[in-house]
Amino acid sequence: MDASHIVEIAAEDVLQVAGLPLHPLIVHAVVVLTPLTVLALLLGTFWPAARRRLGIVTPLGALVVLVLVPITVLAGQTLAEVIGPIPAVERHQELGEMLLPWAIALFVVAAAQWAWFRFGDARMREGSPTAARAVVIGLAAASVVIGVGTVVLLVLIGDSGSRAVWGGTLG
Repeated sequence: MDASHIVEIAAEDVLQVAGLPLHPLIVHAVVVLTPLTVLALLLGTFWPAARRRLGIVTPLGALVVLVLVPITVLAGQTLAEVIGPIPAVERHQELGEMLLPWAIALFVVAAAQWAWFRFGDARMREGSPTAARAVVIGLAAASVVIGVGTVVLLVLIGDSGSRAVWGGTLG
């Protein structure tokens, strides 16, 4: 696909903003906000001062990511229908559709971490410090697994998308 097809695609029945396909516009929000949210989650996991300063921002960021991912996937699906069956686009689409469960998990872990340290940690430490420590360790493990998994998948999705768009142009 070359640049001359962009006008045809924009004129088709795809989700658009100002005549441009929505997917390449909104995907940048996902690409920026997801790693920032993961960073905030990991900072909150391992640095109590950061957790106190970030507060509700981390789960709210995860909620925004959770809302944006399905919109981005839907916009990508409509764009892929117009473009047609291109193997590189199909691979990108397959990977992109895998992001929603990770975005859900990111939100759940971020919300659980915020709620735990806001409402549960101090009370539980008084009654059962061993159980409180187990919860903190579980949240830390979940944060690392979800954070790393989400970012790795995001990089794979971005790589496949850029190869789908630019693979034949520059090579």
